[in-house]
Amino acid sequence: MAPQRTVTIIGVPLDLGAGRRGVDMGPSAFRVAGLAEKVRELGYDVRDAGDLPVKIAETQDPGDPRQKYLAEIREVCERLRDSVETTVGQGSLPVVLGGDHSIAMGTIAGLARHFRKGNEKVGLIWFDAHADSNTPETSPSGNIHGMPLAAALGLGEPSLVNLAGFAPMVEGSRASLVGIRDVDPAERANVKASGIGAFTMRDVDERGMRAVMEEAIKRATSGTAGFHVSFDMDGIDPSAAPGVGTPSPGGLSYREAHLAMEMLADTGKVVAAEFVEVNPVLDHKNGTARLAIELIASLLGKRIL
Repeated sequence: MAPQRTVTIIGVPLDLGAGRRGVDMGPSAFRVAGLAEKVRELGYDVRDAGDLPVKIAETQDPGDPRQKYLAEIREVCERLRDSVETTVGQGSLPVVLGGDHSIAMGTIAGLARHFRKGNEKVGLIWFDAHADSNTPETSPSGNIHGMPLAAALGLGEPSLVNLAGFAPMVEGSRASLVGIRDVDPAERANVKASGIGAFTMRDVDERGMRAVMEEAIKRATSGTAGFHVSFDMDGIDPSAAPGVGTPSPGGLSYREAHLAMEMLADTGKVVAAEFVEVNPVLDHKNGTARLAIELIASLLGKRIL
């Protein structure tokens, strides 16, 4: 990437989409761990746009039990959509800090809207232990952080599916889901219907991270202006990333995650990134946020030599 490219940090302290509280403190954990300084060391001009305003659960009514806090989450995603669209329009690369993974709908909507103006499309690579492909009809919990990928790919609640003003925000043929190992039975059909490239931990085990990432990159760069990286820290094994909202054993290793980020950086096609679901309440000495910052650095071009 060219030196002195601008990175804009956007915090979204939202935890209304999750069943367990605490990820609203994620953006602070990233900043305390030195995100801006680490990115500046790579030669970027860094601007921190602060945190978007977010309502808290104690002051709100969850509403529909099949999609709890829908209105509040949609409002935050609309704000984030507008912020991301403006940021990319100014030539800056947005790095969005969660919060729970429902914020991805806002990030992707902003990117999709920006690139649509130039008649271009955006790709997507999504790292996660979970498929995040439920709809209100299939979700066992009604927690919206289990639905954002489905919405981005055109499935689910219409007001979320159409956040960009059109649907799908990203085509399944240009998207990949990496590291999944905990998928609800009813959402399996949604994953297949979306057309996304789904790479389970068995795929990573059998084929290796390099082969999986080569295929994911091929999908994300096929006929696109670039791609967005959406990284749920629970995609990594809890032994390396304990401070997450919904840990699931058997995840990506420290080096597998770094290899993925390094390969993505090599493409020069990363247009935005978000790292989500860091829960400092469950963490040990902020280690999960520190790992996330290392991964962001690799994604933005940090090399070993």
